[in-house]
Amino acid sequence: MHLAWYRARLSLQLKQITRSLDVTEAATPFSISSQITAAIANYRQVNQDLERQSETWKQIVNCAPVGYLQVDEDNQLTLCNSQACHLLGISNCDTLQPRLLLELVRSYELDFLIEQARETEKPSQREWMFYPTSVDAANLSDQRTTPIRGYAFPLTGDNVGVFLEDRQEALTLAQQRDRWTSDVAHELKTPLTSIRLVAETLQSRLEPPTRNWVDRLLTEAIRLSTLVQELLDLSQLEVNPGQRLSLKPIDLVKLIQSAWLGLEPLASQKHLKLDYDGPDHLLIQADEPRLHRVLLNLFDNGIKYSPVESFIRVKVSLQNYSFPQSGKPSQQIQIDIIDAGQGFPETALPHVFERFYRADLSRSRSAEQRDFATATQPIQLSSGSGLGLAIVRQIVEAHQGAVIASNDPDLGGAWLQIRLPYSEIEDLSKKA
Repeated sequence: MHLAWYRARLSLQLKQITRSLDVTEAATPFSISSQITAAIANYRQVNQDLERQSETWKQIVNCAPVGYLQVDEDNQLTLCNSQACHLLGISNCDTLQPRLLLELVRSYELDFLIEQARETEKPSQREWMFYPTSVDAANLSDQRTTPIRGYAFPLTGDNVGVFLEDRQEALTLAQQRDRWTSDVAHELKTPLTSIRLVAETLQSRLEPPTRNWVDRLLTEAIRLSTLVQELLDLSQLEVNPGQRLSLKPIDLVKLIQSAWLGLEPLASQKHLKLDYDGPDHLLIQADEPRLHRVLLNLFDNGIKYSPVESFIRVKVSLQNYSFPQSGKPSQQIQIDIIDAGQGFPETALPHVFERFYRADLSRSRSAEQRDFATATQPIQLSSGSGLGLAIVRQIVEAHQGAVIASNDPDLGGAWLQIRLPYSEIEDLSKKA
């Protein structure tokens, strides 16, 4: 049985080789044999060239400053360079044989990234904190939690390649920058308060036109004080954000109305209206002052960039979803805030929640364009420095939620969506 199978296999290979030969009826067995020998030699040369190219690429991948791994259609790890082995804590990388990736690395995020690239047939990107728990990890006690950014892309035959980037250095630099910013903010708070008190004292004792200069000085002092306070708020939220929240049952709808009423003087200047769609009452567990700050910042942005006689649309709804890890069903609150402006530039969408980021000059405040007559009003929400949305993200994430920026496909305005976890709370006021 085995002999017959082997003979059939050799016959098939011989037919494949002779197809490429110029065999005629007048050809002799000797000439055919010579051509077969030459074809075999040619195939061997091509095979050797391919092996050399493959070895060269393997050496390049192994010397790359980023990690690279490759899995086949069964998610078996077929290639892994030394940098990826170091990042993922895989030992014996040089003698690694094909094995299931799950046996070597326990990372839900990495598995999800690979499947996403395979199913969508498009490159995918994801960032996560990797905790080394692999059974093959060498010296686990010495391993550290590593921030990783992964780029996965589909290959032929359902294979997937993944580049892995160690983000520890970038994270450390960001933390050092934030600490430095926080220290500077602390140092600036006291002198700015003194300048503001002096300006307020002079304001009541001077007459125009000299008083106009003091008004401008006071306006800029208030703007800088607001900037410093925003930086301090961000620093406080970044250190154990959940522990700094004071959670209690609040009516989300009343909070939305209260935030809008606080900005109504600004909205009335442009004849803007609030278009609310949602329940009349909705109790949630949240930190009221901080969530109020979120709504103020978002409404402030919407009012700033909406045209005259338009509206700010707010929609509140409950959405069902499942945790990816457990699959358990749950509910979340979804708050959609859409303005009637021109929206975010597409290139700005990934960065709008970063500190000090401003999409373009038209979306930032200018001292020359600011109306100083109205700037001295008590409403002072944002410094215009690009910290408003950064604070929004920090507060929402402290509530175990998420915020997403996009553009409304119908209106074209900026669309900011807040998602917060929801659990039903009994309304005791109705019983009373």
